[in-house]
Amino acid sequence: MKALPSRLALCLVAGFAALSVQAADTTATVNGKGIPASRLEVMLGEQRAQGAPDSPQLRDAVREELIRREVLAQEAAKLGLDKKADVQAQMDLARQAILIRAYLQDWVKKNPVSDADVKKQYDTIVAELGTTEYHPRHILVETEDAAKEIIVKLQGGAKFDELATSSSIDPGSKERGGDLGWVSPARFIKPFSDAMVKLKKGEYTAAPVQTDFGYHVILLEDTRTAQPPALDEVKGELQPRLQQDKVEKHIVDLRSKATVQ
Repeated sequence: MKALPSRLALCLVAGFAALSVQAADTTATVNGKGIPASRLEVMLGEQRAQGAPDSPQLRDAVREELIRREVLAQEAAKLGLDKKADVQAQMDLARQAILIRAYLQDWVKKNPVSDADVKKQYDTIVAELGTTEYHPRHILVETEDAAKEIIVKLQGGAKFDELATSSSIDPGSKERGGDLGWVSPARFIKPFSDAMVKLKKGEYTAAPVQTDFGYHVILLEDTRTAQPPALDEVKGELQPRLQQDKVEKHIVDLRSKATVQ
C-alpha cells in the first residue's frame, strides 16, 4: 500500500505552487519585492500607442526601466520620502489624474459623437459661412483721422496696396498690400464684415470702419460663389472637436450637481 503524503509535504507542494503563480504574475523581483507583470503590459501598451513595434528588445528595455524605477522607489522609501506630506499630495494628484483619464475614456466610449452630430455641425458651419466669399484688402491705422487721410489719398489717385504697405499697422497683411485673401464674412468681426459686404467690386469704404483693433479702410477686390469643403474632408476635424465639447458639457453638468461646501 502506497504511503500517503505527509501534511508537511502537502504544505511544501502548495507553497511551491503559490511561488510559481507569484512568479508568473511578476516581471522581476527587486530586493525581494516583485514588480507586477501588469505594469509591464501597461508600459508596453503606452509604447505601442506611440508607434513602437512590440519586440523582445522593447520588452527587455521596458522591464529594465521598471527595475530601475523600483530600485529608486525603494531608496526613496528608505529615506521616508513617501511619508512626506508634499510627496503624498503629488502621488494623490497623480492617482487622481489616472482615474479621471480612465473615467473619461470610458464615458467617451459610451457617449460617442454620431455621424448625425457631425453632419448637423457641418451644416451649421456651412450656413454660417454663407454662399458668397469675398476678397478684401484693408489698411489698419490707430486713429480715425489717420484713416480719413488714407481715404483722401485714395481719392487723389494713390494705390491701395502701396498705402497698405507703407501705412497699415496690421503685420499679417501689410506686406501683401493689405490683401486678406478669399474669406467668408463670418471670419471677421461684425463692423468689418458689415462694411465689406456692402461694397461693390473695386470700391473702398468712404468712411473709416472702427473695430477693437483700430480704424480700417476696406477695399473689395472681388466676390465669388462659396465652395465649402466636402463633409468627408472635414469630418476628421469636426468629430474630435464635438467630442471635446461633449466632454466639457458633461463635466460642467457634474460640477453643477456636486455639493460643494
